[in-house]
Amino acid sequence: MARPVEFDETKVLTNAMEQFWKEGYEASSVQKLLDCTGINRGTLYNSFGDKDTFFKSCVDQYNTVTDKHIAASLKNDKLTAWDAIAAYFTEAVINVPNKHRSMGCLLVNSLCESINYDKEIKKVVRSSFATIRKALLIRLKDAHKNGKIKKGLSAEFAADVLLNSLHGIRVNSRDGKNAKQLQELINFTVSSLKK
Repeated sequence: MARPVEFDETKVLTNAMEQFWKEGYEASSVQKLLDCTGINRGTLYNSFGDKDTFFKSCVDQYNTVTDKHIAASLKNDKLTAWDAIAAYFTEAVINVPNKHRSMGCLLVNSLCESINYDKEIKKVVRSSFATIRKALLIRLKDAHKNGKIKKGLSAEFAADVLLNSLHGIRVNSRDGKNAKQLQELINFTVSSLKK
């Protein structure tokens, strides 16, 4: 009787997520995924499905980290709207390990590459961005209601500006900007919207 294959699912998903994050979906061959996870082909397909399904599971793993950043900042009722927004950027960009900061963002990297693969994967990545935008928007609507957004700006527009900045900051982090430089970009963006 065959023994069930034993492996640490979180570790496998984290290693595969980092592979996709570093090299992208297309460049991450099944062999590279097997090498970085230490599982065999049969285990990959039996436990995680095909490469597309495995990638979606890795995005889910990434979203778990994103959800923690959101919970610690944007969903923290003890913080004012703008403090919560600044804290989110700090959690998501500055306080991450240097290794991850230097890789940019799995979602941004994947979206830039997404023309090369199917619509279902695009939906998964865009859904992740929508979750971040929704959490930002809730706090921005609060700031708008309290007169804390610059005159003439809607909460929706401010959310788009913040997401655009977040994407750009993550590209800059991949390009080698250090934490201090990234923090300056964050501070400038937040202050440009805040009243």
